[in-house]
Amino acid sequence: MISKLPRWVEYGSFLLALVAGLVNAIGLLGFKHQSISHLSGTATLLGVGVVDSTFAEVFHLFTILVSFLIGAAISGYFLRTGALKLGLNYSKLLCLEALFLLAAVYFLSNDSLLGHYLASTSCGLQNALATTFSGAIIRTTHVTGIFTDLGIMLGAKFRGESFDKRKALLFMLIILGFILGGSLGAFFFVILKFQALYIPALICLLLALSYSIYNTKYGRVSSEKLNG
Repeated sequence: MISKLPRWVEYGSFLLALVAGLVNAIGLLGFKHQSISHLSGTATLLGVGVVDSTFAEVFHLFTILVSFLIGAAISGYFLRTGALKLGLNYSKLLCLEALFLLAAVYFLSNDSLLGHYLASTSCGLQNALATTFSGAIIRTTHVTGIFTDLGIMLGAKFRGESFDKRKALLFMLIILGFILGGSLGAFFFVILKFQALYIPALICLLLALSYSIYNTKYGRVSSEKLNG
């Protein structure tokens, strides 16, 4: 049941959506107006590019897609489950995401396309961090599915079915975080350019630290209950 959703998932989802909004806004403003945190637009550009763009541009878009896939594969390898639960390697993966973003700053500041690919890898890694919890599909790097699920819930409510307020709150927090991240990304890009990516990298590191502390405290308590 979604009512059993621990608060760390709600807070973490909001902050991860904030990170994705930041990265995506910086990408739209600085990466040739390309989306970074999700791939629908990039895949469309790739399809169009096959017809009317150069090989170099098509290869670049293809590599963006592959980079996102690699990031998701990294999470899939280390987590080995699609369900959110305490005790998994979220902290290490968040630190790795931060590392990708920090490296992206370096390469982007030196006009290297590798920075684009590292930013895309970080988003793929993040999106695979949180997949499902008690029937709620959680995606933090794009909001199309979130709006769709929320619309389905509203339609069911109008039909007379019960409305899961906790799940709706989770979805609203993700939407709010993504939009707020976009605003902050646009604001800080004007001031810091690609160095604005330091901000989502820092948030990832703080999230990693917070989760480690939470996991140490409550993971031990859960283990003691099981053994008791």
